[in-house]
Amino acid sequence: MAETVKTEEKVEKVEKAEKQEKAEKVVAVKKYRKPSKKKVCAFCVAGEKTIDYKDVAKIRKYITEKGKILPRRQTGVCAYHQRELCTAIKRARNIALLPYVGD
Repeated sequence: MAETVKTEEKVEKVEKAEKQEKAEKVVAVKKYRKPSKKKVCAFCVAGEKTIDYKDVAKIRKYITEKGKILPRRQTGVCAYHQRELCTAIKRARNIALLPYVGD
């Protein structure tokens, strides 16, 4: 009986050591993550208050090939200018300056 108790204690020690090693590996992986650069609004940098719907070349950068409006997290546009951009795109589509659906 004494032998079985000793072997069980050894097994428990080995299991604890393995758990600690796994925990250390996980911490090491998360520790060295590089922070991403924050995107800056192109319209704020240029000092524009409003976005003109007739300026198709500028608006076209914020639309996918299929004709969808790109989200803020992809373009880096601030919330104010994203709302302005959305209305400008919709107005340009309405008067056929931009397509509703891409090719």
